[in-house]
Amino acid sequence: MTAQPTSPTSPLERAADSFAAELSQWRADRGMTKKQLAARMGFDPSYVSHVEGRRHRPTEDFARRAEAVLEAGGRIWQRFQEYDELRHVRSVGLTHRDPPVPEQWLPPGTGLVVEQEIAELVYSGGEYRCLIRRALYNAGTEPVTRYMVKVAVDRFPTDPDRSNRHHREHPLSFEELRLTAFWGAPYAREPMRWRKKRDRDADKEMWLLFENDHGRFPLYPGQRTTIEYAYSVPEDKWGQWFQRAVRLPTRQLTVRLDFPAALDPTVWGEETSLSAEEAPLRTPFTRHEENGRAVFEWSTDEPPLNARYKLSWRFRGTITPPAEESRAGERMRTAGILQRGAPQLVEPARQLVLPEQAADARDMVEQLRRAVGRVEALHDFRKGIGLAAPQIGLPWAVALVRSQDSDDEPTVLLNPRIVAESPETDIQYEGCLSFFDHRGAVRRPLRIQVEHERWDGTRTVTTFDRATARLVAHEIDHLDGRLYLDRMPPDARLITTEEYEGGGLPWRYDS
Repeated sequence: MTAQPTSPTSPLERAADSFAAELSQWRADRGMTKKQLAARMGFDPSYVSHVEGRRHRPTEDFARRAEAVLEAGGRIWQRFQEYDELRHVRSVGLTHRDPPVPEQWLPPGTGLVVEQEIAELVYSGGEYRCLIRRALYNAGTEPVTRYMVKVAVDRFPTDPDRSNRHHREHPLSFEELRLTAFWGAPYAREPMRWRKKRDRDADKEMWLLFENDHGRFPLYPGQRTTIEYAYSVPEDKWGQWFQRAVRLPTRQLTVRLDFPAALDPTVWGEETSLSAEEAPLRTPFTRHEENGRAVFEWSTDEPPLNARYKLSWRFRGTITPPAEESRAGERMRTAGILQRGAPQLVEPARQLVLPEQAADARDMVEQLRRAVGRVEALHDFRKGIGLAAPQIGLPWAVALVRSQDSDDEPTVLLNPRIVAESPETDIQYEGCLSFFDHRGAVRRPLRIQVEHERWDGTRTVTTFDRATARLVAHEIDHLDGRLYLDRMPPDARLITTEEYEGGGLPWRYDS
C-alpha cells in the first residue's frame, strides 16, 4: 500500500512560518538571545520562544516592537502584513489572493517620509562643510516635534585600529561642528534649536527641535516642510569618503561633492543593502566645473530602506606651498588661513542674496570671528586686522575689519564694493595673513567710500579713512581674487618680517 502525500499547508500557515523565520533570522543576525529580545520588546521570554516555535501567532503590537528593536528595514513588518492580510481574507470567507506589497514601507510608530534629500559636501581650506536639505512629509498620525541627525567621522576608513587611536587622541567636538539648522521654505526659514543626544569621539547625535525663540512649529499629519542643517569637520578628522544611509522612506536622493578643480579629484561609489553585498553604484556620476570647482552629482529614486551609499574620492593633484613660506606662515595655515597658492585666493567671491541668505551670512561672519580670534592668539596686530571669507575657504563676499585704534567689534562687510576714492594717496607697508612672512609697500587712497549691504538686503555707503581705508581696500581685494602683491610694481622688493622695522607699530599719518 502506497503512502498518501502530505496535504500542503495553507497560505496562512506559510505566512505565519515566514514571519517566524524572519524574526529568528534577524534576532540571530543581531546576536541576541530570545530572552534579550523579549526584554527589549517588553514581552515575557516564553512568548518570543512560542512565536518562533510557531505555537503562538504574531500580533500587530508584537510585530511593531520586533521591527523597531531589530531594525530589520521593514522585513519583519512586511511578513506580518502578509500574514495579517491572509488572516483577514480567511475570516471573511473570501478566496485567496496574493498579499499586497506596499509601494514603500513606513516604519512602525512613524509616518515620516523624505520626499527629497539633497546632500552636499564642499571641501575648501582644509575643511569639509556638509549641507543636508530634506523635504519631509508627515504621513503618520502623530505630530513630529524633533528630528535626529548623526555625524560620524572616520579618518582612516581602511585601517580601523589607526582610526580609533586617532580619534581618541583627536576627538570630534560639538564646537568645531558649528551646526546650524533651519525649518521651512528658503524664503521663510526659521532657525531650529538643537540638543545633544550622544557624544562619542568619532560620532555625534543631535536632536533638531521644531522650535526656536519665537515658538514651536510641529509637523502635523498631512503637512510638509523642508529642514536644512549644516556642519563642518576639519580634514584631519574626516577621511576622503561620504556616506548616506537611508533610514526613512526616501523618494529621491541626490548627493553633490564640490572640490577644488586644481586638486584634480576623481570620485567613485558603492552601495550596499540588507539583501546585497557591496557593489558599484548603478548609475554614474555627472561632473561639471564652475569657478575653479569640480562638482560631482549622483541621484537615485526610491532607494530601499537601510541601503547605504558610500562615495569616495582622491585628489590626484596637490597644491605646493610657496618655497618662501616659513614657520610664521605655517602657524597661520594651522589656524585655518589659506596661504598663497591656494586656488580659492584667486577666485572672485560670490555675491550673497540678501535677506534670503542672511542666516548663512551670519554663520560665515561667526566663522570669521573665530578665525580672527585664533590668529590674534598667535600675533599682536597693532595695525588692525582684516579677514575675508575666501581666506578661510568660503567663496562668498563677506569680510571683517577692525582698525588699529579700535577695541570695538569688527566692522562687517557684506557684498562690498568701492564706489569712490580720494585723489590723495600714500604708501605703507602691508602684510597679509595669507602671505604672512613678508611685507610689501603698497600705494592706496587715503579715503574710500564703500557700498555694502545690511542683513536685510538694503544697501548703504560708508566712508573709511587712512588706516581703516587701507584695511578695507585690502580685504575687498581678497574678495576680487587679488593679493596686495598684485598692486606692487613688478620690480618692487618684498622684505621679510625680520627686516621690517615698523612691524610692531601702527601705521603713521601726518596730523
